[in-house]
Amino acid sequence: MNRSRALVGIGAVTVTALALAGCSAGGDAEPADLDTIEIMAPYLVTNAPEEGNEIETAVEDVVGVDLDITWVPNSSYGDKVNITLAGDDLPHVMVIQGKDPGFVRNAEAGAFWDLTDYLGDYENLATTFPEVQKASSVNGKVYGVYRARDVMREAVIIRKDWLANLGLDLPETTEDLQAIAKAFTEDDPDGNGQDDTYGIIVPKWPGTIGTNSPWDAMETWYGAGNRWTERDGELTPNFTTDEWLDAVQYERGLVEDGVVNADFATFDSANWNEPFLNGKGGIIIDVHSRAGVLINLFKESDPENFDQYVDVAGNLTGPDGELHALPTTGYSGFLAIPKAKVRTEAELRAVLEVLNDLNSAEAGPILNNGIEGVTYELEGDLAVAIDDAPQALKDTVLSYSQLGMNVTGFQGYLPKQASDYEQEMYDKRKEIEATDTESAEFDPSAPYVSPTYVSKGAQLDTIVADARIQYIAGQIDLDALKAAVELWRTSGGDDIITEINELASADS
Repeated sequence: MNRSRALVGIGAVTVTALALAGCSAGGDAEPADLDTIEIMAPYLVTNAPEEGNEIETAVEDVVGVDLDITWVPNSSYGDKVNITLAGDDLPHVMVIQGKDPGFVRNAEAGAFWDLTDYLGDYENLATTFPEVQKASSVNGKVYGVYRARDVMREAVIIRKDWLANLGLDLPETTEDLQAIAKAFTEDDPDGNGQDDTYGIIVPKWPGTIGTNSPWDAMETWYGAGNRWTERDGELTPNFTTDEWLDAVQYERGLVEDGVVNADFATFDSANWNEPFLNGKGGIIIDVHSRAGVLINLFKESDPENFDQYVDVAGNLTGPDGELHALPTTGYSGFLAIPKAKVRTEAELRAVLEVLNDLNSAEAGPILNNGIEGVTYELEGDLAVAIDDAPQALKDTVLSYSQLGMNVTGFQGYLPKQASDYEQEMYDKRKEIEATDTESAEFDPSAPYVSPTYVSKGAQLDTIVADARIQYIAGQIDLDALKAAVELWRTSGGDDIITEINELASADS
């Protein structure tokens, strides 16, 4: 179908006024017509959506223009982005999956529109999570509309039956966690008379410090910040703080007390669920979605009693009596607008109008849930998936969800759970998210790109990360751990601190 977003009449006056207000050069921006918007996006399923599908048609009805989407397999998407940016046939909008060095170079060279001063003019693009938008920026400049993800996912997942057997409550503090882990190790929580259980299950973590490992969570709870923190007006890595040293001593104590699996430095994270399912370990510190996975596994193995095994707590209060909650970055890439395709401010405004409509309450359920009566039914405010909907259409919905921004909150319908217990746990998860988000410790360094970190970061990251594991395992002492932090500093870390603070100062 042929639609035209013609910015004429009253609409032309409004958009022109906005364009003039946002134009730093103060020039006259003529209204732009836009009848088709070209988008490049990844798909994560087997096949790309077919042209003219039901989801595309429904979205076009909302946004008022035709969508010409180039779908690229996720496995080769990064290469496709680089090839596209090097060519002369760019779309109006590109999904950018992260702030990799290539994107940063292109953005700072002027390849994408700086949207910092524009997004606030659009009701559905003016984010309600400014910390996340800031984190998605490049040195304080916003080069895309971020794709929101859950800000708060951290949870303490715990064997509900073991708590009941020992008459214990869910933990609220790091002290509670230590006490419960000790009880799970020493007090026969499964009642089999054997000394065959332990408290916290920790795997070998594939990332370094600040990648939301169980250790990172505990260090944030102790008040060390999230990857970086602010001390005396200066941004600094969390591992340079006294609170971090206190936290790793706490972690070492857990290992020394035998309440963590002895093979935590080598235990494959692919098997993380197994000790919990098999009644060997009783606590997992990870994202709350893992609780849902565990519930489903217990549902398969014990359908009559599956509601007796899993409970969750949120982030824990630290020894200072405060809640320091560990968030995610809150986003997964963003939708960026190349200047080579969108050449004028008037054209930019027209594209932003489409993205504003794409992030509306009308478009959101289409992108996130599909077509009512075809892929889902509503029960109250909850979506119930229609199981016999065509698989191709279900896959198409998953693909179009890649275009969802949700910067003012989730725009679709939340899913209705299969049982009362599962609904109770899902609702509890949402309550924990809301409460913990109020105490989120965002990484203050996230917007800033240090040149030294770009060139040396991969090597520097391992210095303290390796020493942390060695210290927790009892292989080195505290002086050796401090020496590793000093080695990080002298090997380029101090340069990173200086550069990050200079960028933050320039952005303030």
